[in-house]
Amino acid sequence: MAHDPNQTPDPLAEIEAALVDLGRAFDAAHDDNDLRQVTARYLGKEGTVTALTRRIAELPGPARKPFGQKLNEAKAAVERARGEAELRLKTEARARDLGQPAVDITLPGRRPARGRVHPIMRVLHEVIDVFAGLGFDVAEGPEVDLAVNNFDRLGFPPDHPAMDMHDSFFLPSGDPGQKVLLRTHTSTVQVREMLSHPPPIQVICPGAVFRRDDDVTHSPMFFQLEGLLVDERVTLAELRGVLDAFLVRLFGSSIRTRFRASYFPFVEPGAELDVSCLICGGHDAGCRVCKGTGWLEVLGCGMVHPVVFEQVGYDPERYTGFAFGMGIDRLAMLRYGVTDIRYLYDNDPRFLASL
Repeated sequence: MAHDPNQTPDPLAEIEAALVDLGRAFDAAHDDNDLRQVTARYLGKEGTVTALTRRIAELPGPARKPFGQKLNEAKAAVERARGEAELRLKTEARARDLGQPAVDITLPGRRPARGRVHPIMRVLHEVIDVFAGLGFDVAEGPEVDLAVNNFDRLGFPPDHPAMDMHDSFFLPSGDPGQKVLLRTHTSTVQVREMLSHPPPIQVICPGAVFRRDDDVTHSPMFFQLEGLLVDERVTLAELRGVLDAFLVRLFGSSIRTRFRASYFPFVEPGAELDVSCLICGGHDAGCRVCKGTGWLEVLGCGMVHPVVFEQVGYDPERYTGFAFGMGIDRLAMLRYGVTDIRYLYDNDPRFLASL
């Protein structure tokens, strides 16, 4: 029978004709953008299946149901083909990634490290490591403390110069009977340790301290490390042995040390410890660092005063101990040959990079 060109097309056949190239269209997609374009060709606002959906209203009643079912099958076929194509693209992309040369994630970064530990912190960490190797524990405490811990329990007399407002940073206190200040030394941590622990005690106390000083060798805020050892029958010879071992480990076996008698309210006897000049070795009368003396002061020390033990509840007839304190900033100046302590706090990157 000859085909009549004026015959109305079969709607169901139109749906089947629209899906003839469905598989080939999605197989030709090479990326997500292609995938979106092919999907829009069928299900987009002007897509083939979308256009056929508008034909439902033109069909007679009995033909609408099978036509609608066929359209739903067509939409499902498009979504199924799209899902298969999406999975294929992901699989191909994964295969390409796995085919690339392996990346060694243990390799260091290509850019050189630009930061470094501050010289004061470098020296502080070295000092802590040395004393940790000698059996000392590390103790810390608050930078804002009570004046009774900072002065009274350490045996400072009421008329001591350090009690003057010109030497300490006192702060407002909610209790008129309690004076509060920025600690002037980390001895406050030693007091807190003795108040909270019975002997024996062997600790170092690093941290920032604050005083009203500001010149080439002093800063209003600087870093200090103090040490305390309390037990039965502790002697001055043990103090000397610990400090000598510390300085040899820090500066090398060629370092020489000496004790000089000195006064500190919380030790008796008290001493200052000098080391041979790290610049001239103690052999240059014209050395500007040691001023020709051959010696540099590095720390103060002594045997803990019995008054301190009484203040914290220790029996001074049974226990003895020694204490020492040093400025980390001073050690950093000696280690790196810095002539003005303020250079360490200006944080000029050119200066810090030179150390």
